[in-house]
Amino acid sequence: MDLLDNYKKAWNNQPEDAHKVSSLEIYKMAQSKSSSIVKWIFIIGIAEFVFLNSLYFLSDRDEVLKTYEKLELVNFMFFSGILGYIILFFFLAKFYQNYKRISATASTKVLMNNILKTRKTVRNYVIFNLGYVAIVTMVVSIASIKMEFEILNTKKLLLIGFIILTATVLILGLLWLFYQLLYGILLKKLNRNYKELSKLDCTN
Repeated sequence: MDLLDNYKKAWNNQPEDAHKVSSLEIYKMAQSKSSSIVKWIFIIGIAEFVFLNSLYFLSDRDEVLKTYEKLELVNFMFFSGILGYIILFFFLAKFYQNYKRISATASTKVLMNNILKTRKTVRNYVIFNLGYVAIVTMVVSIASIKMEFEILNTKKLLLIGFIILTATVLILGLLWLFYQLLYGILLKKLNRNYKELSKLDCTN
């Protein structure tokens, strides 16, 4: 059983005049656990950012640039990349901001509200990443087909389109599972803290 659950059980069995002190202890533990979880979300976000960018720098950038030039996607990749970085930095800043807010929270209701904000931020972060990958994949795929359009018949175009669509769905599915594993466990723990705080708030 979770330590916070043990505190909650013991708190329910105490006399009424001891509830005020015990509820404060439970709140502090929930706050500490929530703060630790959000800190890990922030750390994992930074680690993910560093890892993915290290893959880019390890690749042959000249060859990648030649491929983009052939597909006439140099400007698209450049500006979409800048936009992607801006949005990613925004989410990392939000993760850090959520961590600081939860760490400094002094009210059960405010802490519950900050937990909800953190969950929403993570959900939007995942949606953005999946959407960004989907858009870039589709644009590159369409540009590749366009380059070979003159030498492909309708049957081959349909086949290639089906393969690209299937591959995109598989990639997005794997990414979704990756994010579920990466952030899902932490969000479940955060949600458990929220439910405990909700019960605590209802008794006050």
